Amino acid sequence: MEQENNLPEEEVSILTLTDENGQDVDFEYLDCIEYEGTEYLVLMPAGEDEIVIMEIEPVDEENENYLAVEDEAVLDAVYGIFKEKFKDVLTFED
Repeated sequence: MEQENNLPEEEVSILTLTDENGQDVDFEYLDCIEYEGTEYLVLMPAGEDEIVIMEIEPVDEENENYLAVEDEAVLDAVYGIFKEKFKDVLTFED
């Protein structure tokens, strides 16, 4: 995936998440998409050209967990919505 429009650095949102090994990993926030009543984060690991989709699991009013999505059908559906939404901004390589 390549961005056709280079956004100014100040418009890029970086999330730092801690993986299951306790390591901090930086991701560029791309979008939040709702699918079948659940919200999903669409992220890109810093310095990479791949997309990561994570399910948002609310914990309480201030906290939430981000879960890996294992269901290929859900991944395909959320990625399809993301591609359609950004088809005029991003170039996708399948």
